Parts: sequence; structure tokens; C-alpha cells
Amino acid sequence: MTGAPRDLSRPVDGSPLPDRSDPNFEREVRRMFAHIARRYEWFDHVASLGNDLLWRPRAIWQLDRFRRTPPVRRVLDLGCGTGELTRLLARHFPEATVVGVDFTADMLSVARRRSRGNFPRVAWGRGTAMRLPFPDGSFDLVTNAFLARNLFDLELALREMHRVLRPGGTLLVLEITEPVSPAFGALFHAYFDHVVPWLGAAVDSAGPYRYLPESLRRLPPRPAFREALRRAGFPRAELLPQSMGIVTTFLAEAGPTPPDGGDRSR
Repeated sequence: MTGAPRDLSRPVDGSPLPDRSDPNFEREVRRMFAHIARRYEWFDHVASLGNDLLWRPRAIWQLDRFRRTPPVRRVLDLGCGTGELTRLLARHFPEATVVGVDFTADMLSVARRRSRGNFPRVAWGRGTAMRLPFPDGSFDLVTNAFLARNLFDLELALREMHRVLRPGGTLLVLEITEPVSPAFGALFHAYFDHVVPWLGAAVDSAGPYRYLPESLRRLPPRPAFREALRRAGFPRAELLPQSMGIVTTFLAEAGPTPPDGGDRSR
């Protein structure tokens, strides 16, 4: 008897592969991050050839040169994952209260374990970028690293980030982006689109690391991202490529709430 044909689009190892056309996309993204939580940090170090150890500190260095507001007292690291950026922020702003928020319990469990006893001013909690559980103007600084391309509604999330920032507060978004040079871009995609998924399959995570290059294709180009920031209420913004544009630090200052800023139905 011949069995039903196998869906070749699905990973043979059964690992999660989120599909944006699926109504359960957000749930599948959460399941994907739960699947890779324990190996997330070391795999990223390997897959990025160690460059991710430089990207976050450099983004904070760029933040210091962009920011023109009073001292940072309250920080929100959104989509904090295992807490790599959260811990760097806590060290960089030792007088600030830093809140790490993620919607994946397994990621937060790793973050808490790796931070236990060393970061008394860091708090952790679950939440989604689409509806943050904080009052308006709660933070001086909102950050996120490698979150934006996973958001189902980027503009809604940017409006929420603006809402919880005080006027003049700063937003830092660090994200994988298209390289600035087409020639280097060809090399980058040969590695990013083929070698990284192969490495993922080697550790039974074919789905998540096939999803990775697909998620980059869904991110707006840098100029369009700047426009999205402007519409969300950030009139002053800088886009600072790192590593020939493999990643970009997006920095933005919160202006007045846009006229539709409170409309969550859009």
C-alpha cells in the first residue's frame, strides 16, 4: 500500500517552521523559540561566526552617541529571549531598573537562570509586543534585538513601544538586514540562506533555521523602516549599519503621540 505523499515543505526532524499565512503564526513562533531556547545563545555565536558578540555592545555604544535626554532610570528590553542584551543594559546603566519581557516561557527560564544573583535591578516577565502590560510613559529606553522581523504587525508593535516611552525617550532596535553591498550580499545569502539552515538541521532544528532567512525577507528595507518609525511617532531617527549591513542599529527618539497612536484596531 502506498502512503500519502510527504509534505516536503515541512522539516523532516519535526521542528517548528512558522508560516505567516497561518492564523496560528504567533503561536508557532512561540513554539519555535521554545524549541531552540536551550541552544539559542551558543548556536547564534557559531552561526554568526562570533559577530553577534560584537553587535549588541556596539549598538549600546551607538545609543550613547544618539541619546540626548536625562539619565536612564527605567529600561524595557522587549523580546529579551535568554537575556543577552538585558544583562548588557543592566551593566551599562547600573542605576537603572531593567525589565526583560518575552512571550516565550522557556526563553525566560533560561534568562532567569543565567542572571540569578548577579542582577538585582533586573526583573523578568511575559508579554507580547502587540499589547505591552505597562502604563503610558513608563520607560526612558526601550530596546529589542532580533525581534522586529518576527512580528506579525510591525507598525502596531512600534506604536506600542512609543506608547510606553516617555516623551523624548529612546528606542533601540537591532536587527538582521540586507547588506549594503550587492556583491557582499551575494556571499552573505549563500551562507545565510543555505549554510545556516544546514547547521540548524545538524542540531535537529531545521525548521527554525529555515525560517530565519525567510523572516529577513519580510522585514522592510531600511528607508521603509525609517518611515514606519516616523508614522509610529519617532520623528528623529538614525539607521546605523554594522558589519557591512548584515545588521542595523535603528535608533529613534519618541516625539508626540501621533493622532492615531491610541488606535489598536488598525
